[in-house]
Amino acid sequence: MDQPVVRLASSVVDPLISPLLVPGPVAAAAPASPSGRLMAHLVAYRGEEPTLGRAELSEVAAELVRLGLSGTGQRLPPDEEPGVATLLAHSLWAVGDLDTTDAEAVRLGAPAYARRLHSAVPDAGPELSSEASWFFEDLLAAVCLHFLHLIVQNSPSLTNSLPDQCKYVRELVEFEDREALAASAARHLPEDSEFELRYLRHVAEQYNRVTIYGIDLPNPDAPDHWSLDATYLNLSAEFSGDGDTGETDGDGEGSPEGNGEPNDDEPTASGAGAGGAAPVMTADRALARHKRVLLRGVAGSGKTTLIQWLAVSTARAALPEELQTLHDRIPFVLPVRRFATEGFPAPEEFLSAVHHPLAAEAPDGWVERVLASERGLLLVDGIDEAPEPQREAVHVQLRPLLQRYSGNLCLVTSRPPAVDADWLAEDGFTELTLAPMNRDQVAAFITAWHTAARTDEGKDHARLNEYKEMLLRSIPLFRELRVLATNPLMCGLICALNRDRSGSMPKGRGELYDAAMKMLLERRDPERRVQADTIVLPRAPRETLLRKLAFRMLTDERTVLDRAGALREIAHHLPALPKVAGQGNPEQIFDHLLERTGLLREQADRSVEFVHRTVQDYLAAKEAVEQGSLDLLLEHAHEPEWEEVFRMAVAHARPRECATLLQGLLAPGAIGMKRTRRRLLAAACLEYVTELDPETHARVRRETQNMVSPTDDRGARGLGWVGPIVLEMIPDPASVTDEKAYRLALTVTRIEDDAAVDYLARMRHRKSLKVRTELARGWRNFETERYAAEVIRHLDPEGLFFPVADRAELRELRKLGGRERVKIVGRFTPGELLDGLVADRLTHLWIAFDLGAGMKMGWLSSFPSLTALRVDPRLPPVTDVPDGIRVIEHPA
Repeated sequence: MDQPVVRLASSVVDPLISPLLVPGPVAAAAPASPSGRLMAHLVAYRGEEPTLGRAELSEVAAELVRLGLSGTGQRLPPDEEPGVATLLAHSLWAVGDLDTTDAEAVRLGAPAYARRLHSAVPDAGPELSSEASWFFEDLLAAVCLHFLHLIVQNSPSLTNSLPDQCKYVRELVEFEDREALAASAARHLPEDSEFELRYLRHVAEQYNRVTIYGIDLPNPDAPDHWSLDATYLNLSAEFSGDGDTGETDGDGEGSPEGNGEPNDDEPTASGAGAGGAAPVMTADRALARHKRVLLRGVAGSGKTTLIQWLAVSTARAALPEELQTLHDRIPFVLPVRRFATEGFPAPEEFLSAVHHPLAAEAPDGWVERVLASERGLLLVDGIDEAPEPQREAVHVQLRPLLQRYSGNLCLVTSRPPAVDADWLAEDGFTELTLAPMNRDQVAAFITAWHTAARTDEGKDHARLNEYKEMLLRSIPLFRELRVLATNPLMCGLICALNRDRSGSMPKGRGELYDAAMKMLLERRDPERRVQADTIVLPRAPRETLLRKLAFRMLTDERTVLDRAGALREIAHHLPALPKVAGQGNPEQIFDHLLERTGLLREQADRSVEFVHRTVQDYLAAKEAVEQGSLDLLLEHAHEPEWEEVFRMAVAHARPRECATLLQGLLAPGAIGMKRTRRRLLAAACLEYVTELDPETHARVRRETQNMVSPTDDRGARGLGWVGPIVLEMIPDPASVTDEKAYRLALTVTRIEDDAAVDYLARMRHRKSLKVRTELARGWRNFETERYAAEVIRHLDPEGLFFPVADRAELRELRKLGGRERVKIVGRFTPGELLDGLVADRLTHLWIAFDLGAGMKMGWLSSFPSLTALRVDPRLPPVTDVPDGIRVIEHPA
């Protein structure tokens, strides 16, 4: 009877057998004859100083048998599997006994070389059945093929002397890889379908819940989560790493200077991430046109919520038309914090690595079969939550997985500074950055927040509409609120505090978090008359214990603690809190913190994490200052994951501590980028200090002032991250060249401060298209009406596309009489654009955002003067363009 042919994919078998070969330099030093090098000199388990023995070879052989059986779906009697493994180990050991050279082995080919090895093996155990013998022969030939492939890869001389034979080996391995995947994909077992239905139902239930900060407070009668359906907000994503190239429309108009949106890898002043690349689509549509996406976003910008929405929508098959590429996909949510120290899991470990409740029930090989059939959706959340030394290891482990299962979709998220630009570009990833929420999105979030709040147990529902309207009026007017409200986390805290204080809002990030801690840890239970349990803790000890947990996570470089670790940490500190220790044991105190503070979240495996990384950073920073761990902060200050902790520590620090931290940043010793980051951080921290001696303040200003003259665009954009203090250090724009003025504009448009508008207004009469383009791009970072009046109104329109990102900007541009050239960089409906654009004036329209609805452009017939439509090629193609309008695909 015919038996399945054994196919072994190289991504699986190579890591097993490559340790059996000596390293490349050792192999190169092996003596060679005209017929090549002896294979016996190329294996690590023979020679004068072998590094492996029979025991290690036997372990590899046993695993190869398991893979071979799994790959074919073949089953052998349990008592025969060890016999096959023993025979395979003896056959591989014979490589060191024969006088076959590498060239001879390649000429023979894998099947003939396998037969030569088998014939050299004496009787090595019980006689195998015919079924087991056939399986062994196929398996040995498959292993020999990959053995020869590795030798060919490491031997340029073989490739030169036997080009046809080496090419044939490579082609066979590629064929084996394709066949192995096809065979795996074809084996969809009956139990797979039943399990998939249960798994998808669980995904839809597990991730259809989000935290809206300030609503899920410790009231036992209030729900601990809110429906993703009711609260999900479409956020914008911006392409990173390219930007506009400066080409004209192709009609002889425009300028060599271009109308570009340069790359922006550094945070903006609001921490909103890259701001230079043109926003082109809502973030949830990124996977509609790109199989692999690296999505950057600052803390609280909505990365995890987006992953949840994709998982839930895919699991329910409730996808919008634009995302039908996700139809029938199986989502795997893989939070990196769950396996950060262990490394990226193999497919068979996907569920167990994230402690999925159904992990033990999954059919053997189910995940591999899903990936082999190219139905997987990998959602890798928070690559920045792997400690920096492990981050590249995660990347290295992810790469072969994507190479083997190339047809699956993959989204990876990260904070902006955690990985370098183009970190995954070689693996085919398109990089995007979540944009700050624009005015329309902020208004939508505030409305959704207050709608959700109507379902809680609060007594102020009659005033919720008043609170909502108060915020909708206040945020555009007050810089502090406008800057902070550009991501969902901070916007949620603003809504909660506005409600909690009946409209009295704190100013600044530090005050906002101080007020949030007071609300959550001190006032909420008493003021809402929540019936407490037997443990009653005031704010101070609650916060103290939470700080200890956060600091432990910080120093351990992790964002999750198992329950046992959390209990040990609490037990360690309880003796110093006798009034707390007298109320219960460590487990009771921990449960109280978990249930009553609203700041901790327990997972299915009973491990614990903070509800948001920013909350952890805030508490860890405060604990570091309380402990006097200033040296620890300085040791790690240049590391991206410690940046927010350091800035919050400066805000917490007393004057002498603050001086120590800032002077430490300027201390000699750091070089290169490390030195640059530390000095930029010192300048940025001046905005956070409560009190600082004049000498240290002057030193920071003195030693960082030369950094305000960047020599390239990237440095100019990064300088905006420092904040308003830069405005006091840069030159008068009237005294510089156009090129210098452009770099100053790159910096100042990223400083979201009212004084920045005054500075930019002094550039508004420049003729340089590069300068005017950057001034127009900065509109979205400032109060709409004021910027329109003081900057936009005065820009020479010649060759300039005026960007509109939201309805407020569209209204203001219409009030100014419209413009000939308009660039759409926000989400609008055709009806909104018909009402907002001045029909008789518009001659050139640039679509740089996915408008949805199939990008049908029939509505452009209402613009009689429109002659050119410019479209970003990364968007879906436009259709139904009226006659007489030329479509220009702007180069990416």
